[in-house]
Amino acid sequence: MNTNDEQFPWVEKYRPRTVKECILPKHLLDTFTEFVKNGQITNMTFDGPKGSGKTTVARALCEELGCDFIFINGSEENGIDMLRTKLRNFATTVSFNGGVKVAIIDEAEYLNATSTQPAFRSFMEEFSKNCRFIFTCNNKNRLLPALLSRAPVIDFKIPEDERPKMASKFLARLKEILAAEGVEYDEKVLVQVVLKFFPDYRRILGELQIYSLSGKIDVGILGKLVDTNLKPLIDILKEKDFKKMCQWVVDNEVDDSIFSNLFEEINDKIVEIPQLVILLNDYSFKSCFVTDKQLNLIAFFTELMATINFK
Repeated sequence: MNTNDEQFPWVEKYRPRTVKECILPKHLLDTFTEFVKNGQITNMTFDGPKGSGKTTVARALCEELGCDFIFINGSEENGIDMLRTKLRNFATTVSFNGGVKVAIIDEAEYLNATSTQPAFRSFMEEFSKNCRFIFTCNNKNRLLPALLSRAPVIDFKIPEDERPKMASKFLARLKEILAAEGVEYDEKVLVQVVLKFFPDYRRILGELQIYSLSGKIDVGILGKLVDTNLKPLIDILKEKDFKKMCQWVVDNEVDDSIFSNLFEEINDKIVEIPQLVILLNDYSFKSCFVTDKQLNLIAFFTELMATINFK
């Protein structure tokens, strides 16, 4: 392999280009296959866990149907200016092949809820003849109902009875990728990695690519795949130590999953569970729109320490 190949993200290099190649629950695979068969695409909202293939399916649909499409990351371009300029310029031009154009809005829950999301309603109606919209999100509840009514939700949640079969298919795909990259692997270790992060395909591929630089996927990777340990944080919150809490936030790079993960770890250790739920909902929502996520997290922990009592 050349250096450029080694640096190119596997998640992009091996991204499925057709719906048939996507690893999906049967009902979703049937649904999207029907879209391709009929040669049609409609406004949709893909809701489901991160890394579960929402963006991949959106791209695959556009590529198979030959649609011109634009990709916009809602977490980076969430203001009204994006809608007025970049997206409007795309929607007003004619498609190269004369068909409909598609705007894929990734992480749409980060779109400004007071300006951008409300404006999308009239925007979608204005360009309904030549443009379709696919929103992807990890939490549909952060999108306005008026937006969801114009782009019905397709749930990417995997039925429990299909998880083993899908995990097995993904394991087979990983073996093909590692073989193509010339990376040796311990199959038992590979199984453990899949079990730990499934169905987050993106996370699994990313972790394997990084560790593959050592030349082999072996037990060493298991020691590196440890999620943020929340026990020290919980002890700090219980002690109501503001200084240590701030240092923990600085030392640990976490994403928005910290809110749901913390609830799972702490709900049986506190007295005021309803109050905790309200705090989690409030600050997880704010996290979608604040410019300083670290400060938002510190504010959340500060209010938690001030209002929640531990058993």
